[in-house]
This record gives sequence, structure tokens and C-alpha cells, in this order.
Amino acid sequence: MKIIGHLINGTLVSESSTSGNSRVQEVTNPSTNQVTAKVSLAAKATVEEAIAAAEAAFPAWRNLATAKRVRIMYRLRDLLQENAAKICELITLEHGKVLGDAMGELQRGIENIEYVCSTPEMLKGEHSKNVGPSIDSWSEFQPLGVCAGITPFNFPAMVPLWMWPMAIACGNTFVLKPSERTPSSALLIAELGIEAGIPAGVLNVVNGGKEAVDTLLTDKRIQAVSFVGSTPIAEYVYTTGTAHGKRVQAFGGAKNHAIVMPDADLDNAAAALMGAAYGSCGERCMAISVAVAVGNDTADTLIEKLKVQIAELRVGDGMDGRSDMGPLVTPQHLEKVESYIAAGINEGAELAVDGRNHKVSGYEKGNYLGACLFDRVTPEMSIHSGEIFGPVLCIMRVETMQEAMDIIDAHEYGNGTCLFTRDGEAARYFSDNIKVGMVGINVPLPVPVAHHSFGGWKRSLFGDLHAYGPDSVRFYTKRKTITQRWPASGVREGIQFSFPSNQ
Repeated sequence: MKIIGHLINGTLVSESSTSGNSRVQEVTNPSTNQVTAKVSLAAKATVEEAIAAAEAAFPAWRNLATAKRVRIMYRLRDLLQENAAKICELITLEHGKVLGDAMGELQRGIENIEYVCSTPEMLKGEHSKNVGPSIDSWSEFQPLGVCAGITPFNFPAMVPLWMWPMAIACGNTFVLKPSERTPSSALLIAELGIEAGIPAGVLNVVNGGKEAVDTLLTDKRIQAVSFVGSTPIAEYVYTTGTAHGKRVQAFGGAKNHAIVMPDADLDNAAAALMGAAYGSCGERCMAISVAVAVGNDTADTLIEKLKVQIAELRVGDGMDGRSDMGPLVTPQHLEKVESYIAAGINEGAELAVDGRNHKVSGYEKGNYLGACLFDRVTPEMSIHSGEIFGPVLCIMRVETMQEAMDIIDAHEYGNGTCLFTRDGEAARYFSDNIKVGMVGINVPLPVPVAHHSFGGWKRSLFGDLHAYGPDSVRFYTKRKTITQRWPASGVREGIQFSFPSNQ
């Protein structure tokens, strides 16, 4: 059985060769639940070895010309494109999402690499000449040191590419801890980074669980931590990391609503909701899990259109090239999603489409759940308040757009939302006033492109700066401002006790 280890100081290592610890966790194929590999769970000593390698590599790396660091990113982009099929196969085998979705994930990561290639422009700083008599002032952005990233199972390639490429392009070194459920693609991409020219110690990967996370959060050599996952863990990461003096951005859970107005193109809205709710089996922090229909006629028509399209949804193994939706990641997660469905029924919601007990021929032991559709969901129900993270779409019925907005604003999460309408005035009002971080107008998954930044509001984000894009440069650097003066030779100057100014 293959043992997935760690990448430390430029070398693939097993846990036994670092700390003597032999703890492992099974990695399974969600379509069959067959064990495909075992992943080594890093002990504290192993994580500390990775941190030490990153610390040792930092002085030389930070002093390397930014252009030379970026040339490595160009080579990495080419290697990712050349190895895309292999990377996507690993994503599908360990996560379950269909190959087309895996390819879309990887492409978003590659786009982030392309943005990182503009780092020399973003690190130029600012300069002002003669701010005072013969005084010049300028600012520059300097790297922090050793940074860390803790990434989720559902985007094992894309989310790491949100983090470490920008961090190391800015002159930092990095320790990545990917999800132990889906470790292989992140490790392969890091290996390609080494092949592209990243020096030993600049990028390290440790697989592990809570012990590894806590080591990254408390070790004084780590300067900044980026995390993506559920809200309870995000809050723990933020409070623990900041208590130990670290800069932290922690992205948590979501409950994303779409408002469907009576004037919307309901055919397009239904098609968009299908992809947004059931793509990747609903295991996306940007998935639309609630559609708030304004008017009963709107809801009735929308549900009928969704029923037709759900009946045509192809659920199966993500590797077959034909399926629209694959399995959930683990049997435990399948059980959790089904418990939400049972709770929704008990609380009085109408299960218009029941996807439970869905069987795929040849994959009877897989973690399959068909698309589920609830109607007449109300705000107090657990299927509305909780992040289900599965293929469950809830329909709520309201009379006005303001009532729909009030429901969204009252929710603890504020990650993403969208409005389906033909009314420009309504769209402008919605985008200006909704209390959510990422907004779409007739766009169901308003995930920003690489040159903008990703992040929600309320309990969807702990920290001040968003992921990737311009905010990532600020997150992985610290500003230094220099004021410099060279007095004229031979000029004697008197003592000044007043506060300096340019008067």
C-alpha cells in the first residue's frame, strides 16, 4: 500500500524517517470506498523540521531578485498545464468531483499563478522626492518570513495555489498542510514547484491532523497563517494563531442565497441553480444552497423547471467522463448530509425531490446521494441555518425582494449571494446594500477572478484581508517606510526641538 509522506527541504520523506512516528490514515476513493493509499500524519517533530527548513531557506530566498522568483512561477505554470490530466485524476480519485470540475478547479489555480507573475509590479512600493528640504521618502513591501497554509479537502489543488505561490513570490518561505483526505494533488503540485526551480526549504508540505495544525499555529517561527475550512475551525485557527502573535486569515463556512425575482429569465435561473447547487455534489463554500423566490408563482414555476432538470442529472463515478455529479467525499459526510435531510422533513419542509438511496451501477458501495430539493423552507429550520455542504437546494418563498434580503442579512454567514433579475434598479440596490462579501447579478457563483480578491463577511471570514489578488500581496508582506536626508557638505545645522514638518 502506497504511503503518502511529506515534502521537507526539497525531498520526499516518510514519517518514520523524520520522527519515528508511524501514524497513518487511509485515503479512499469516494466512488467505491476502496482504500487507495495511506497518508502519514505528521507529528510535532516533523512539522518543526519543515519549519526549520523554511527558516533556514528564508534569508537567501528573500534576497533573490523578485524577477528571478517570478521566472520560477512561469515555469510552474507550464508544468501544471503539462501535468493537468494527472493532477485532475488525483483530485477526482480522492475527492470524487467529476473530471471536468477538477479541470476547472486547476485552471482557476493556474490563473492565480499567472497573476502572481505580476509580483514585481505589485512590490514596487511608492516614492516621493523632496517631501522636505532635501528629504526623500519611500515605502517598500518586505516579506514576513516563514508562512503557513492549511487547506480543505474540497479544492485540494486550487486553494493551495491561492496561498503559497504569492507567499513565496513575495520572498517568504512556506509550509503547507493540505487536507489529509485529499493529499496527493497538493503534494504533486509542490513537487512540480521544486522541478520548476523552487530551492530546497522554500516550499514544504506536511500532511497531518490537529497536532500538525496546532504546531503551525503556535510555533513562534511562523509569521502568518492562511486557512480555509469550516467556521468552528476557522475561528479556532484565528484565535489561536493571533494569540501567538501571527497574522491570520481564516475563511469559514457559508450559506449562500440566490434571490429569484418574478421578472427573471426562469429557464436560465433554473439552469444556473442546477450547477451552483449540485456541482461538485454541493461541496463548495460558494455553492448556492438556498433560492429565495419572490412570489408564489415564481417559486412554483422555478420548482417545476428544477424537477425536470434534476431528472436528467447524471450521477456517477467522476472518472467516467459522462457524469454531472459524483459522490460525497466520505461515508461520514454522506451520513451528515442525510441527517440534515431528515431534520428538514421533521421540521416541516416539503422534500420535493428525494435523492436518498441513490445507487450507481457498479459503484454500490460509493458515497452517492442524488440531488435533493426542498420547498417551503423557513428561516428557523436547520436546513436553512446550517451549512449542509451537500447536493441539497432549499426553496424559500417571500413576497418582496426586501424580505428576501432581510433573510440573507440575518444569517450568520455572508460569503456569497446572487440575484436573478432583468431589473437594473433592483440589481443596483441589491449589490449596494446586501451584507455579503461576494455578490453576483445573474451570476450564481460570483467567485472573483485572480486579479480580484476572494472573501466573505460576517462569520465567513476571520481576519482583515481576503485571499489571492491584491489583498494577498498585503497579507504576505509588511510595509516599511524610509525617510532619508543628506545635508549639504559643510553646512552646520542648529538644534530643532519642534516636531518635524514640511512647513
